[in-house]
This record gives sequence, C-alpha cells and structure tokens, in this order.
Amino acid sequence: MESQTPPPRSRGIYLLPNLFTTCGLFAGFYAIIAAANGRFTAAAVAVFVAALADGIDGRVARLTGTSSEFGVQYDSLADLVSFGLAPALVMYHWSLSALKFDGGLMGRVGWAVAFLYAACAALRLARFNTQVGIVDKKWFVGLASPAAAGLMMSFVWAFADGELGWSGEELRYVALGVTLAAALLMVSRIRYWSFKGTGAGGDRVSFAMLLIVPVVIAVLVIDLPRALLGVGVLYALSGPVLALWHRVRRPEPVS
Repeated sequence: MESQTPPPRSRGIYLLPNLFTTCGLFAGFYAIIAAANGRFTAAAVAVFVAALADGIDGRVARLTGTSSEFGVQYDSLADLVSFGLAPALVMYHWSLSALKFDGGLMGRVGWAVAFLYAACAALRLARFNTQVGIVDKKWFVGLASPAAAGLMMSFVWAFADGELGWSGEELRYVALGVTLAAALLMVSRIRYWSFKGTGAGGDRVSFAMLLIVPVVIAVLVIDLPRALLGVGVLYALSGPVLALWHRVRRPEPVS
C-alpha cells in the first residue's frame, strides 16, 4: 500500500504574520513622518501601535505554524525602524533639536545622542537574534527595544499633549537623559523580566497578583499617557534595582 503524503501547505498563510509585521513597520514610518510635521502625540501613539503589532505577529506565526527564517529577519528589520529610528527621530524633533539654542556643541550632542539610541537599538536586536536559542526565556538581557521605545514615546506623549504645561524645548536636558539612559540600558547586561515564563507549572501566579491587572487597566484609562510613562519608568528601573538587590543579598564567601 502506497503511503500518502499530505499535500504541501499553501504558502499563502505566511502572509498573515508578515502582514502584522508590515503594519508595525508602517506605524514606525508614520511616526517619523508625523514627528517631522510637528505632530508629536500622533507620532508617539504610532510607536505604541507598532509595539502592539510586534507583539501579535510572532504569536500569530506560532499559532498558525507559519514561523520562518524570513519572518524572523523581516521582523527584526521592522523593529529597527519602529523601535530604533522612529523613537530617536521623534525625540530629536520634539526636544533634542532645541539643544542647538545652547550653542553649536550642544546641538551636535543632541543629534549624536539620538543616533546613539538608534545604534544601541540595532546592537540590541542583533544580540537578541544571536542569543535567542541560548538564553532563559523568562529574562531579557538588556532592556528590550520595544520597552525602550515605550519609555521614550511615553515621555514625549505625556508632555506633548500640553496638559502638564512643559514643552520639549524646556525639557531638552531631561529628554537628553532619558534618551541616553534608554540607549545604554538596551546594550547593558542587566536582566529584565520578559513576562513570557517557561510554560511550566511554576509560572502560575496567585489570585492576588491577578487583581493587579484590572487595577492597571483602571489607571491606564484615567490618564493613559502619564500612566504609560510611569509603567515605562518602573520597568526600566526594575532591572538595575533587581541587579543591585541580588548583589546585596549575595552571601559572603566562606574563608
């Protein structure tokens, strides 16, 4: 009896995850265009839309069995635009470009730090791609580029809407610090919780922890830009604080 081999799966299904990747790439590109035209709130929101699309495309690929090397590489290139170039240029147009009013040297510092952020995002993505199969999935080594972009864009969004009364020009030195910190945290060796878990039973959380979810949603609804900024700052600080805690708690060697 001849063995019947299943017909090859149609390659058309591979369009689905790559469609979400393309949407994320478009959102990042739109953020750059919006920032160049002075629409900074729209630019910041577009980067968050890109982050949402980035979170969906990989899950869709795994659920539909359409993961491919092409998809991985395409997603990485799209991430470089959405979480590397876009946040750097949005921050530059909104605030860092105003450093030129403090002299030619500071003007060059502004665009140099924006470039540093973009370069660190590229390095972070390259390191992630080479270590994806050997690191613990529960942790990111260095601040993930979507989280760094979220910190940058929540800072822009929180002040660009005008409700707090501070402009990007007035906050140019704070923006400089935020951009530099986000860049260096991406390429650091500090570990951050990835929220992925391992799939084992030990990843279960208590019911009390589950109650945090509706509380976070309620806070986000009350004041979304400022709440996102708070979440971004807390997550960015969680890595260094956890590293310091482990160093303090490390037992002294027995002589």
